[in-house]
Amino acid sequence: MSEQAVLDLFNEVIWIIIKSSAPMLAVSLIIGLVISIFQTVTSIQEQTLTFVPKLLGIFITMMLCGSWILNNITDFINELWTNFSMYIR
Repeated sequence: MSEQAVLDLFNEVIWIIIKSSAPMLAVSLIIGLVISIFQTVTSIQEQTLTFVPKLLGIFITMMLCGSWILNNITDFINELWTNFSMYIR
C-alpha cells in the first residue's frame, strides 16, 4: 500500500468523523449560545446551567440522526473490508 493510499484513507476517515459528529456539535453550539444569551440578559452567573439542555439536545439529535451516522460508518467499514486485499499489499 503506497503512502498516498494511506493518506487518502486517513483523509476519508477524518471526513467520516467530521460528518458524523457535526450534527451533535451544531446542536450543542446552538443550545450553548441560546443559554449564554439568556444568562447575559438575566444576569445569571451559573456555569452548570447549560449542561442538562445540551445533554438533552445531543441525545435527541442522536436519536434523529443516529441511523444516518450508523449508515455512514457502516458503508465506510464495508468499503474497507471489500478492499482489504488491496490494503495488505
